[in-house]
Amino acid sequence: MQELTLQQLRYPIGTFQKPLEISPKMLMGWISDIEILPTLLRQAVEGLNEEQLLLPYRTDGWTLKQTVNHVADSHANALIRFKLALTEDKPIIKPYEEQLWAELEDGKNAPIEWSLTMLEFMHKRWVMLLKSMTDEQFSRQFMHPETKHLNSLWIVTGMYSWHGKHHTAHIMELRKRMGF
Repeated sequence: MQELTLQQLRYPIGTFQKPLEISPKMLMGWISDIEILPTLLRQAVEGLNEEQLLLPYRTDGWTLKQTVNHVADSHANALIRFKLALTEDKPIIKPYEEQLWAELEDGKNAPIEWSLTMLEFMHKRWVMLLKSMTDEQFSRQFMHPETKHLNSLWIVTGMYSWHGKHHTAHIMELRKRMGF
């Protein structure tokens, strides 16, 4: 079997590529990706035992359990950021140290079912919001204080479409490599 590079292990589907233009079809695809993520993530971990969930997807990477719990943390932050951008004028969002969150007790040891259930219902609300948004609302922005970039909700929708597929691929690629 071919040895994967660190870049391939870190980014099994590649990095997010910001498009120059976003078509309605592209946006609907991203929303569909966000809608289906809880189901796909649940399928990705189906049948894994505790020992398997404690394996890292790459050397010095998160365990599969941390990965699932991270997705819930990250997408909860994303939903809040959407709401801030929709209700405030170019708010400066609060960043968080995702690596440190993953090392907290709940990040490392909470049963994945809690995060899967959280994602299921949180994504129902998020998708309801996304499907109700106008072009003007998708054009609203928030600022990340570290990068000083303004991020439109158009682009952030694409980023989280990618993010869910990215971490699901971490799990699926490890399963493939390990044969389980």
